[in-house]
Amino acid sequence: MGWEFSLLATILVPVIGAFTLPLIGLASKPGRNAWAVILGLATTFFAITLLPAAFSGETHVFQRAIGLGVDATFVVDGLSVFMAIASSLISTLIIIYSLGYIKDYHYQQEYFLMVVLFLGAMMGLVFSANLILMFVFWEITGICSWRLIGFFRDKEVVIKADKAFLVTAGGAVFMLLGFALVFAKAGTFNMLDMRGFPIGGLAVALITMGIFAKSATLPFHTWLPDAGVAPTPVTALLHAAVLVKIGVYAFARIFNYTFMIPGDWQTYLMILGLLSAMVSACAALIETNIKRILALSTVSQIGYIFMGLAAFNTIGVAGALLFILMHGLAKGGLFLAAGVIEHGTGTKDITKMGGLMKVMPITAVAFIMCVFSIVGVPPFGGFFSKFMVIQGIIKSNNIAIGALAIFTALLTLVYLMRLFTLVFLGEARDPSIHAHKEGTPTMVWVVASLAILSLAAGILVKYPMDLANIAVRDVLGNPAIHDILGVLR
Repeated sequence: MGWEFSLLATILVPVIGAFTLPLIGLASKPGRNAWAVILGLATTFFAITLLPAAFSGETHVFQRAIGLGVDATFVVDGLSVFMAIASSLISTLIIIYSLGYIKDYHYQQEYFLMVVLFLGAMMGLVFSANLILMFVFWEITGICSWRLIGFFRDKEVVIKADKAFLVTAGGAVFMLLGFALVFAKAGTFNMLDMRGFPIGGLAVALITMGIFAKSATLPFHTWLPDAGVAPTPVTALLHAAVLVKIGVYAFARIFNYTFMIPGDWQTYLMILGLLSAMVSACAALIETNIKRILALSTVSQIGYIFMGLAAFNTIGVAGALLFILMHGLAKGGLFLAAGVIEHGTGTKDITKMGGLMKVMPITAVAFIMCVFSIVGVPPFGGFFSKFMVIQGIIKSNNIAIGALAIFTALLTLVYLMRLFTLVFLGEARDPSIHAHKEGTPTMVWVVASLAILSLAAGILVKYPMDLANIAVRDVLGNPAIHDILGVLR
């Protein structure tokens, strides 16, 4: 199987397959559900088959002219393959979880179409090496998220879905203006032809606005907690697998891989990442809605990823890329566990819970395991990635920012342990909660799998680290990355 076939299959299988789901659903809902899972598994499989190309040490480029001066240019390297595998794996687990979660809801045809199309757009985006092509897939994900956040159709839900769309689409307009400035200076949209090309502060600012809006980073973060009105699989998809990860991927591809930005912007971007991490962590300390707490936690952890990327050194960038995977696994587990809890209790208010460990023991254990990874407790995967990010910040001579990042990590421990304690420990504040049990076997199995993967990714950190090393080599052009594993040992 050649890399070109695997590349096209990774993108086209979910994009084309998504539109077959409603047709199959008209004949058989179980058939549609099974086909959605197969599409997710096939996407993950084809992404994995690109590993030999990523490890080959070469950058593989697929390029075809599509008219209007735009080429369909896709690049297969360590960065794109790393993101494709991480996103498709977590997305597939979320699709499986969805089978039990939304089985009694309306609009299932649209739901599965949008989820799989979302996955396909993400695959197209991570392999894109043309700014306009990247923008097209970027906007497709925005449309999908808009429809998925507004799944329940209530007036309040629709308003919040519209807010998410307006913020992310508005940011995309500014990003497109930044691309136009780059084109005016470089005369091309092809990122492969612009490696090392210097761009001005205005272009950086405009592109950053689009990236931060999509990634729900301060000051554009408020739409993400509001998106908690969506079904739990959707919020997990937004937070763990696809949407907010698009921004950090675009940052890595555009600023780390392609352009040379003004020196002062390294510090500016790192400070913005720190502020986003700290402010959202403080907000999570006083929030009582379980989904909003986890959403604010996502904003905070994305800030860490931006700080690592903005370090512009080997260990910081490698830690940020590794954190994308580790956060995706753990945060996916937390959100899906929250879905089990919400189903079982009928509420999102943690002040009305308590004692759920007695009736949801598997969910409770999986939840605390995912918490340990997010916080950075060894040997969970989040420890290694967060440790490397902080070390990268300090190595970039931003010691004060590194110290505040460590303080923010302590805040993360406080608000997530508060969440676990109020939900699972003590006595139930509402006695009727004891009448409820675990979620469906499929839902609980997926939550447990993500918790186990969060632990396994830490114990076997060498293997995801090897791929992250290849991604860093492709991003920074530095093949000698052995110092990273030396630090881990």
